[in-house]
Amino acid sequence: MSPVVGFAGMTHLGINSAVATAARGFAVVGYHDDAALIARLQRRDMPVVEPGLDELVAANWERLVFTADAAELARCDVVYIAADVPTDDEARSDLAPILALIDRVAGAMRNDAILVVLCQVPPGFCRKLTQIPQERLIYQVETLIFGRAVERALHPERFIIGCADPGRSLPAAYATVVKAFDCPLLVMRYESAELAKISINFCLVASVSVANTLAEISEAIGADWSEIVPALKLDRRIGQYSYLAPGLGISGGNLERDLRTVINIGEAEGTDVGVVKAWFDNSRHRKDWTWRTLQQAVLAAKPDAVIAVLGLAYKENTHSTKNSPSLQLLSHLEDKAVRVHDPVVPGTAAPKAKFCATALECINGADVVVLATPWQEYSELRLEDLAQAMRGRVIIDPYRLLRGDRARALGFAYHALGAPASMPD
Repeated sequence: MSPVVGFAGMTHLGINSAVATAARGFAVVGYHDDAALIARLQRRDMPVVEPGLDELVAANWERLVFTADAAELARCDVVYIAADVPTDDEARSDLAPILALIDRVAGAMRNDAILVVLCQVPPGFCRKLTQIPQERLIYQVETLIFGRAVERALHPERFIIGCADPGRSLPAAYATVVKAFDCPLLVMRYESAELAKISINFCLVASVSVANTLAEISEAIGADWSEIVPALKLDRRIGQYSYLAPGLGISGGNLERDLRTVINIGEAEGTDVGVVKAWFDNSRHRKDWTWRTLQQAVLAAKPDAVIAVLGLAYKENTHSTKNSPSLQLLSHLEDKAVRVHDPVVPGTAAPKAKFCATALECINGADVVVLATPWQEYSELRLEDLAQAMRGRVIIDPYRLLRGDRARALGFAYHALGAPASMPD
């Protein structure tokens, strides 16, 4: 008989993981202690935004049960701890809610069920847990990427699995679940799996930091970073899949949290983490690119300029604003005339700015437009419409959603990451 799978914590990670597991044919129990949230889920009203999620829920509804009663987890053969781990402004994790959730779930589970910690925790976390015997405790590295959560949950590249003794076979019920996803299984000790996730993110941070640092150099010397990237992609030591697009620092919560975790370990253990601190500082510096550009290009000469900011989410296809460069920009503009728009994030995320229902309403009469989040709908804006609607002629477009050459031909000063400013003739 197929195992019943539980997910405790109906947050971004838990919801997408639960629905993907149902799509693989398993009966799924989704638990959260917030009755209002559960009622919303029972109405199929998903509290998170992800492409394809609503459709996947509808297709697999008969296998999904959502409950605020922890006792219903006793039905489950495998239970995942799948709550998001909150971080503070210094990227430090707050593990207290996760420990409380583990206590609650362990007390409700059967004594033969398997507990899987899916949320990201620092090295050493699982080995110290005492609520459940270690032969029934697994750590599985989460694969969540905001905006691609459904794709990643349905089709993982691999499962990294931590256990007390990697020489022993995986528990049968748990093995049945993970093998249903038809991906490589990398089994290792708890500490290795916990550090593996951080290691992956460090390689990503290194690529991001290289791109951001050299894109800034490109802006300064008249080079164009987008012309350089193909040369790097063709170098086999770097490769075609390298993350080399410049961005506004490291956004979201996971990457900076991993940097902070290793800084804390290094300082406690006496290891050299200077390069990690440099990555952290580089991210904070690059996140203010839009603010510095706005000051130089507009506010120095026109401090009362009307500023249109398109995008509040930290990236496209998500409602999350964690470490959002857009919100960081807005923190510098609290005494300015600012309008904002986002297709998903509500105006309550930017209470001191005027929220507009459409992008064109936001742009109307503005002296400058900042395309702060690379939403697809912003790339579809017609520059002719901007020229007609705006009072000024400055576009700050870090992700190059619009055509810089066309903008210049229409009389705009155009600013993008990784290239010098393009000024009208």
